[in-house]
Amino acid sequence: MFYKIAQKFLFQTNPEFAHNFAITSLRCTAGTPLAMFYSQKLPAAPVECMGLTFPNPVGLAAGMDKDGESIDAFVAMGFGHIEVGTVTPRPQPGNDKPRAFRLRPAKAIINRMGFNNLGVDNLVKNIKNSNRGDAIIGVNIGKNKTTPLEEGKNDYLFCMDKVYEVADYIAVNISSPNTPGLRSLQYGEMLDDLLSALKERQSKLAEQYNRYVPIALKIAPDLSDDELKQICDALVKFKFDGVIATNTTLDREAVKHLPEHAEAGGLSGAPLTQRATEVIAKTAEYLDGALPIIGVGGIGSGQDAMDKLDAGAKIVQIYTGFIYEGPELIKSITEDFLKRK
Repeated sequence: MFYKIAQKFLFQTNPEFAHNFAITSLRCTAGTPLAMFYSQKLPAAPVECMGLTFPNPVGLAAGMDKDGESIDAFVAMGFGHIEVGTVTPRPQPGNDKPRAFRLRPAKAIINRMGFNNLGVDNLVKNIKNSNRGDAIIGVNIGKNKTTPLEEGKNDYLFCMDKVYEVADYIAVNISSPNTPGLRSLQYGEMLDDLLSALKERQSKLAEQYNRYVPIALKIAPDLSDDELKQICDALVKFKFDGVIATNTTLDREAVKHLPEHAEAGGLSGAPLTQRATEVIAKTAEYLDGALPIIGVGGIGSGQDAMDKLDAGAKIVQIYTGFIYEGPELIKSITEDFLKRK
């Protein structure tokens, strides 16, 4: 009930203002009596994934809490894991505004934020200061816009070095459509070179910190079957720990009747539901159980989440569906998951 009242106010403002206001409000109220308005106690629904025990199968996708400011509040809402970021080595402002657009009739959002964040050192500090409880914290890492593509690998390694001691898992984002050229890292020699370097660094860091932190690759929904097969083969070859499917889409077919469809950026929400599920199913087919899939893309109900699990995902993440449906979505997915077991 409270969320619907807050949503009514926030939806009168532009999406980026609403996002920033919400994150600031959550940061300021976490751990205070005001947290009662969004806190909820969920039944235990543990899931093993990537060698970790997730309290439940529902996670917050990257992009909502880029700088890890409101981890405590999202834990209080009942998320089993929170993926913070995308974070880059150096702070960067992102793309020019306006850069986020609501498509309310379609329960969708288009964004071209461009990895705006306060830098990896700030994120690490915020994670250290958080009270995560038993929730799993993932850190989504990317490259700075000004870093040449051929040097992009170094940005990922730099971030990995920084976040390894505080992350439960690390997500490698090479699939955002909002950093020029970034998606080209998903192909051929550039992909092999990146995955090889990350696994080698993971091995060294595991020895240094005496703990193994799994790494997962986040992929786009706009890949051909051949491209997806090549990525899956590379993930198996380099013994990656997981894959996150999918990021936002560039396809506009489902929203071409809406005026905002012409805005550049990634489309998320209900129009992505079917495509993301299809990519998960195809990824599961290609991987054949070699590594787990984290399913994300257009989850707006418990049934949407169950469809992702049926397609081959081990756990799921929500973002746009969470904006439209609120914390109740976490509860409904968890309850549907328990009925399914």
